[in-house]
Parts: sequence; structure tokens; C-alpha cells
Amino acid sequence: MIDKSKYISKITDILSSPKSINIIIFLITLIVLTVLLSSRYYLFQNIIENGRSKKDIVSTKTIHVVDTEKTERRKREWSERIRPILTPPQDTRSEDIKSDLKDLLASVKLIRAENSTYQIKKQKIADLLSEPGENSFFDPSIIVYLFKTSDKNFLKISYESQNALEKILQNGVSSEELSIKKYADEFIVENIDDSLPKIQKRTTTILIRKILYPNRVVDELATSIAKKNAMKSVSPVVVTFKNGEKIVSTGEYVTKLQIDALKKLGYNASPLDLTGIIGVLCLVGICLYTMAYFLINFDSKYTTPSYLSLMSLLAISVVIFAVSLPASIPVYIIPIPAFAILLTIFTNSRISLIATILLITIIGVSLQYRIEAITVFMIGGMIATFTASLVNYYRRMDLVKAGFDVALIQVLIILSIYLLQNKFEEANLGLTITEVTLGFVSGIISGIIALGTLPLIESAFKIITPYGLAELADHNQILLKKLQFEAPGTYHHSLMVSNLAEAAAESIGANPILARVGAFYHDIGKLKRPLFFVENQSYFGIENPHEKLNPRLSKMVVTAHPKDGIELAKEYKLPNIIHQFIIQHHGDGLAAYFYKQALETEGSDNISKEQFRYTGPKPASKETAILMLADAVESAVRAIKNPTPTEIEEVIDKIIKERLLDGQLSESPLTQKDIKTVASTFNRILRGMQHHRIKYHENILEELGQKTNINIQLAQSAKKIEEDLVRESQKKQEVKEEKNG
Repeated sequence: MIDKSKYISKITDILSSPKSINIIIFLITLIVLTVLLSSRYYLFQNIIENGRSKKDIVSTKTIHVVDTEKTERRKREWSERIRPILTPPQDTRSEDIKSDLKDLLASVKLIRAENSTYQIKKQKIADLLSEPGENSFFDPSIIVYLFKTSDKNFLKISYESQNALEKILQNGVSSEELSIKKYADEFIVENIDDSLPKIQKRTTTILIRKILYPNRVVDELATSIAKKNAMKSVSPVVVTFKNGEKIVSTGEYVTKLQIDALKKLGYNASPLDLTGIIGVLCLVGICLYTMAYFLINFDSKYTTPSYLSLMSLLAISVVIFAVSLPASIPVYIIPIPAFAILLTIFTNSRISLIATILLITIIGVSLQYRIEAITVFMIGGMIATFTASLVNYYRRMDLVKAGFDVALIQVLIILSIYLLQNKFEEANLGLTITEVTLGFVSGIISGIIALGTLPLIESAFKIITPYGLAELADHNQILLKKLQFEAPGTYHHSLMVSNLAEAAAESIGANPILARVGAFYHDIGKLKRPLFFVENQSYFGIENPHEKLNPRLSKMVVTAHPKDGIELAKEYKLPNIIHQFIIQHHGDGLAAYFYKQALETEGSDNISKEQFRYTGPKPASKETAILMLADAVESAVRAIKNPTPTEIEEVIDKIIKERLLDGQLSESPLTQKDIKTVASTFNRILRGMQHHRIKYHENILEELGQKTNINIQLAQSAKKIEEDLVRESQKKQEVKEEKNG
């Protein structure tokens, strides 16, 4: 029984470890996202099985559907009508063709001049006009005409053939136009003078065809552009299904047009099989693994269960919205920018950017979104990340402004896509306006969602954001009020330290808001016994109670304030990140003052440094390490009466050196360069704090005092005179009344 309980306890410890919880979160997210994305195909009404409709479907409203198959067919037809666009080659091809015609005419002329028989001349001209390797057939009348016609007619044929050839070469001729003999003859005849007799036209055609070959080459790019423009000019074929009209019958094979119509009515016309589900699972798994790999290797502080749970919840929420969106509503309404804004606030811009891209990939691929929608989401998510990282965390309404910026960018992207694809002519104007409006609304709503859910998420996941820190920095917070009235010296010290810490953190790229707020609360433990701390004793005008206490007891009282502070922080529900400033700002450093007192009273043999150290732990972040140095430096400089710049610099260097030698900064990520920068910043700020005021001369104050006394005496004398006059007037009035009586 004991062994079993130990085994259960061990299993419980393993499962409750942060690493195990992270793995569980990963698996739950993987399963939930896969189920949600697959549910788009199963939980909605599915009416197609093996390509056939399972029932009669009647349109419940009038819808307009683009018949993509007919539209594409019409576009191809218009594309095929475009003749190839020709361009002249960089050579002397046209001149060579003209020269060939002249040579051919010269050869015919020589044959005409020969003193040969009819048959010989006929054969020579036939051989001259025949094509190589081809059994050419010529009308005998044309051959006879060439050697029997008069010289005048032959000159006319020569002249007209050269003119026609000139026109043909100017217009250009391609190999496609000459590939078919009949088409080539028609092409040649088009350029011959219509006034020529028929026999001369035919003779001219044969002469030109003999020497003609292409003098133009096809410009593939220009032809392709012309065909694309022709396809774009084709208006979509739109089919209207009226309310009550049957779209598909039971058992009928469903066409692409019918599938598009069913999708518009909200039916699931794209069933997903087991292979598809495995594909969705693999896609989600790869994207989640990519995110986990980045966090583990580059931002490991965000691998806690709280942050991973937050990322998972936000991703699942967006996917639920996308899956639930009716098919008739454009997807631009999905508030992906809200996901990016919230992640930027709770983590950082790098994590937000990567997570947003991966989420868009999951949704876009799984739900088969158009590339245009994915482009809008990608750029909108990037802009949301950038704007959220630049907002002023002291003004929450800046989040709504960030949403407005995203809205404008998304509208511009949607309009740019329409312009780029020349869709304004073919698109439904109502659809265009709807998509642009939803893109704008998505950005605005995303800002509002981020603003409204911030406090809820902070409370639920116990994650502090810059907005939460800004609220904690309000001096009307209960703990800061208590510190102000019950420990005013400590309160003033905390304000000075916060200025130092904030400036130093900003100078080395740490979190200045966190450093400032942590400094406000680092000494709240002194509220338990405020009069035991020297900065409060002078304010209340009391003697130092430590003069009457044993150094060991004094050490216990003073070094207890970090633990006392943690108790107060828990009582007032301060975030865990503030607890680190409270417990780490002294590390396990030495309470040197009381240690030296104990050395004097008890001797070095009876005490050790370990007995007079704080209980730690040491600072583990840049911000807490800066606070440790700022706390010690501010106290030390304040203890010096009218410190000079040199004294301030020496004190800073001395304290930093002591902390380094004591190993108090060994667990913090501060580098040597950071420490030098922090020291320089402390020096600059403290010199500004310790400026000297103008001293008024004592004689001026005495003179002012004398003048004040004289004025008082004059006023008293004037009042006395006035009273005497009133009494005298009253007496005269009484005497007058007695006489009249």
C-alpha cells in the first residue's frame, strides 16, 4: 500500500511539473485545433456522397453564381482568336526575299528569250517554279502564259509582283501563315491589285509563293500579354438561381456550378476524408512545433504554462470564429489583428509576428482560403504587431487607435488587390463594398477586443502587462498611499530609486516600466516596522531604536523587511513579477553596519559574515539587478552632506565594485558593458538630484521680518484709533439725546 501511494505521488509530481504541463498544453492544442478545422466539413450539413447529391436541394433565396467552367471556356476561345504578334528579326531577310523575286523574274525572262521548243520552255519554267522535294502541280495555262505573253504584260506582272511583295513584307509574314498552302495563297492575293486580270493574279501569286518565306518572328511575350488581356476582357458567366428553384436532384452528379451554388447557401460541398484529417493534423503539428522550437531556443522565459495557455486559448478562439463563419460572409471579418495585438502586449513583437503567421497558415490552408485573403491577413497581422509594440502604455485608448491603423491598411490592401487584378469591372460592386467594409471593421473590432479583454486575461492568467504595470505605478494605489503616510522617508527613497532604475533600465534596453514599478514597491516590507529604518526616524523626529538593541536583534529586524514585503504583496495581490523585486533587491548581501557593530562588541571569533547576511535570493533579471544597485547608491549618496560630482562618482563605483566582489550580480544577465552604462546613468541622474539651491542672506530675512513687525504694529495702532473714534461718537450721541429729552 505504501509503495502504491509513493508511485501515485511520483506520477502526480511528474504530471504537475511545468515541463509536463507544457507538453499537455501542446497536445490539447493540437487535438482541439485539428478537430475544429475538421469540423468545418463534418459538423455542417454535408449533402454530397461519391459525387452525387443525397437529396433534392432547393434554393432558399435568390443567388447569383459564376459558372467558372463556361467562363474559362469563353476566355480560352477569346484567347485563341488572338493572332500571333510578329516582330522583325535583326537581319536582312526582307531584302533577301526581294532579291530572290528579282532573280526569279530574271530567270523567267531568259527562258522567254531562248530559241527553244515549246516543250523545253514549258519544262524549264515548271522546274523553276516547283518546290524542292514536292510534286508541285501548276495550271499549264499559267506556264504557257509566262513564256507566251507579251513583253508588256510580263513587265506588268513583274511590277505588280514586286509591289505585292513589298506590301506583304511590310505587314510581315510568319511561318504559321505560310504553313498551309491555301491560307498562304489567300494571304498573297489580299495584297495584289484587284484590277489585274485573273490569269495575271494567279501568275503573280505563284511567283511570290515560290520565293516567299517568313520575315517576322512571333513575339511570345507580347502575344501572351495580348491573350491574357483578351481573357480578362471576358465578363463572367453568371447563373441566377431564384428562391424556390431546384439546384440539384437526388442521385444527380453534382457539377462545379452546383457546388458553388450549394456553398453560397451554406452547405458543405467539400467533404474531408481520413487522409484530409491526417493532413490537417500534420499541418497543425508542424506549425505548433515551429512555435515551440522558437520559444525554447530564443525566448525561453515565455515557455511557462501561463504563457503557453494564453497563446493556445487565443489561437483556439480565432479558429472557432473562422470555422463558425457562414460561407456567404467574406472572411475579412475574422479578427486576426486582435490575436496579434494581444500577443504583442503579453509577450513581445517577435513572438506575436511568428505566431500570427503560423496561425494564418493553419487557417488559410486548412479552410482553403484564397491567396488574396491570406495576403490581407498576413500584412494586417504584421501591422497590428508593429503598431501594438509602439503604443503608449499609459493610455489604453491607444489600442483602439492601433486597431484603426490596421483597419486602414487592410482596406488599402483589399483595394490594391482589386486594382492589380482588374476586378472592378467584373466584380459585383456590392461584394467589393462588403469586403472593404469588413476589412475595416475587423481592424476596429480587433482594437476594441484587445482593450476589453486585457484586464480579464491579466487576471485569469496572472500575467502582468505594461498596462497593468502602468496602473500599479499610480500613487493612489493602497500600498503606495500607506507607504506615503506611514513610512514617508521610505516612500521618498522609493521615488528616488525608481527614477534611477527607470533611467538605467532604458539605457541598457531592459524594461524601464517594470524597473520603475518594482522600485516603487521594493521596500513595502518596511511598513511593518517603519520606525526601525533611518529614513523614517528623521521624519518623525525620534531617536534611533537600534542604539538600544543588540546588533544581532537589529540585523533580524532590518533583514526581515524583504520577507515582510512578500507577505504584504500577497495580501494585496501584487503580481508575482513584483515579488521578485521585493525579495531580491538585497540578494544575500551583508548587513555591514550591524556586522561591524557586532565585531566591536563581540569580537571576530564569536561571529561570522554569514550570520549577518540577508536571506536572498540574488537578482535574476536585469531589472532586479539594477534595483539592487540603485537602492544602495541612492542611500549612500543621500547620507553624504552636499556631495560633489567626484564624491558621487566614487560612491557609485565603490558600491558596484562591492556588489561584484560579493557575487551579488552573479545570477543576473547584466554584462560588463551594461554595468558601465548603468553607472554612467546613475552618475548623471544623481548629479541632477543633488543640485544646490540659492542661499538667501540672513540680513534680508531679518529685514523682511522687521518690516512685517512694523506693519503689524501699524495695523494695531490704526485699529485702536478707529475704536476710540467710534466710542467718542457714541458718547456725543448719548449727550445729544439727553438734551433733547
